Formats: sequence, structure tokens, C-alpha cells
Amino acid sequence: MFKKQSKAAKQSAAKKVVSKSKLREVTDPLMSILIVLLIWEWVVHTFDISLYILPAPSDILIAVRENVGVLWSHSVVTLSEALIGLMLAAISAFAIAILMDMFKICKRSLYPHLIVTQTVPVMILGPLFAIWFGFGMTPKIIMVIFMCFFPIAISFYDAMAQTDPQQLNLLKSFQAKRWQLYRYVKIPSAAHAFFSGLKVAATYCIGGAIVGEWLSASAGLGYYMIRVKNGYMLDKVFACVIVIILWSLLLHLCVAWIEKIVLPYQRKGK
Repeated sequence: MFKKQSKAAKQSAAKKVVSKSKLREVTDPLMSILIVLLIWEWVVHTFDISLYILPAPSDILIAVRENVGVLWSHSVVTLSEALIGLMLAAISAFAIAILMDMFKICKRSLYPHLIVTQTVPVMILGPLFAIWFGFGMTPKIIMVIFMCFFPIAISFYDAMAQTDPQQLNLLKSFQAKRWQLYRYVKIPSAAHAFFSGLKVAATYCIGGAIVGEWLSASAGLGYYMIRVKNGYMLDKVFACVIVIILWSLLLHLCVAWIEKIVLPYQRKGK
């Protein structure tokens, strides 16, 4: 009886330690950013820094509150470009990764080019996309695809390449066809890596749309940011930055939520 009670007490103490550590994972970043914001606010007011040089956090929050409608209307444009680009990047990366894993000639032909694409500065490609595809949504979507495709494709391909050969041999012993190897072993085992790349891409997609809007746009958060920057309204620039950060975090959380739904057992095992 005493042993059972001590074991239950130990388990209860362990749960408390885990809950405290999880709470610290949330509170520590919040405290650190709060300290930075308080120092920022103090520096601006103490040294009387002008609004067009560095706005205080309070000024930025006021700008967000006063321009919610404008920020939302531009956010709709940017989110449309980002989400369409992210979905197309995910679909194409999924297909290309499987082709590279299935056919070695595809891997030898495509893999080096994927690496090379990451060495090209995005700002160089933006004007070219605008010339080739006009000034609508298309060049922004292509920019998003260009930025999001690589992390998804490479992480998914590498995970499939590391599939346990014993599992594959077991299915082969039952005369499984190639598509069955991918359906029952390779794709399920690499699904977590696919979502890991997708979460990285979800934080990139807003930035890709913003870069495209900097170069050619008539609406969107990037266009709005350039417009208020040219007017030296830095409080509105920072307000736009806050909105961009919030949307990027929200997309990341949405992908993580979808992953928990699609892969509940893999996530529980971690």
C-alpha cells in the first residue's frame, strides 16, 4: 500500500515538473519580449526620438488600432497570394519528391537544380517575374512558390530516402507493387518530414508575397508598407510588420494543427 502511494506521489510530482517546464516555455519568451518592449519605450521617451526615426511600441499599437480596416483589406490580398502559392508549392513538392525517390534519373537531373535555385537572390527574380507575367497576382504567387518549394521537397525526399529497408523488404516479399510501397510505407513514414517542411514554408509564404508586392503591386501589405515608408510614417510601417508576423505565426499554427489531425499517432509518440 505504501509503495503504491509513493509511486502515485512520484508520478504526480513528475507531472507537476512537466507542466511547470511547459509553462516556462511560454512565459520565458513573453517575459523577455516584454522587457525588450519596456526598454524600447523608455529609450524613445527618454531621448525624445522622433516618430519618423523610431516610434515607441505604444505608438505602434495605436497605429494598428487606428488602421485595422486598411491593414485587413491589404492582408486579404497578401494572404490570397501566399495561400495559393503555398498550396501549389506543397502539391508540386510532394510530386517532385516522389519522382526523385522513385526514379534515380529524376534525382540526378533535378536535385542539383533545386540547390542552385536557393543561391539566386529573390530580389533579382522579382522584376523578371513582373516583366514576364505582368503586375497581377501571378508574379507574387510564383515568388511564393519559389520560396516555399525547396524546404518541402527536400525534407520530404530525404525522409523517404531514409525509409526502413526492412519494412520495404517485407512488403516486397508479399509481391507488393511499387505504388503500394509508397502508399503503405514510404509516404506514411515521411509524412512528418513533409509537414516539417510545410511549417517552414508557411512562415516563408507571407514574406514571398511581400517581396513580390514591393516590386510591383497596387494592393497588399508589401505595397502598403512601401507607401507609408515613403511618407516617413514609421509607426504604420511597424504596424504592418506586426500584422505580417501575426499572419506568419497563424499559418504556422494552422499547419501544425492540420498535422496533429492527419498524423495523430506520430505526434503522440514524440
